[in-house]
Amino acid sequence: MAPTTTASHYSGTAKTLHWLVVALLIAQFIFAWTMPHIGRNTPVSTLIGLHFSFGVVILAVVVVRLVWRLLNGVPPQEPGVPAWQETLSSIVHWLLYVLLLVIPVLGWINADWRGMPVSLFGLFEMPKLIAPRAAGWQFTGDLHGLLSNYLLLALVGLHVVAALYHHFVRHDGVLKRMLPGH
Repeated sequence: MAPTTTASHYSGTAKTLHWLVVALLIAQFIFAWTMPHIGRNTPVSTLIGLHFSFGVVILAVVVVRLVWRLLNGVPPQEPGVPAWQETLSSIVHWLLYVLLLVIPVLGWINADWRGMPVSLFGLFEMPKLIAPRAAGWQFTGDLHGLLSNYLLLALVGLHVVAALYHHFVRHDGVLKRMLPGH
């Protein structure tokens, strides 16, 4: 069971990790949508290398963020929020965590399957998770793309719409709990 906190807002660390993931995801999608299609003989270009590196960073930051959340808990729900919204919020948050862990790993596995080195900004190469062309792993690139471009973006969109709804329609403090300076 996660510890509970009595603070009405997220900690500075939780906010920093949240907004860092947001910034990294924006950059990651820019790289993904502008890099060349990865085919059988595609060389690792700068954009592909940046996409791989940012995937590693996102994976690391999300692990830190998840550990922080498990150790420190989250603020209590805003008063007056209906139970169904609290439940849906919890489901969406946990699905986002799962996707932000699974999607980079699928991309890493697919790069390994294609024989493409995954490095952290050229500083060092990440270990291989599977051998190139290992049987049964060719699906990982397609699944990586589908989960990223459809499920992750849909959940992020739902998350953003819900936060804006609370701020502009309900006029409660749900969004302010995660804003810097509050």
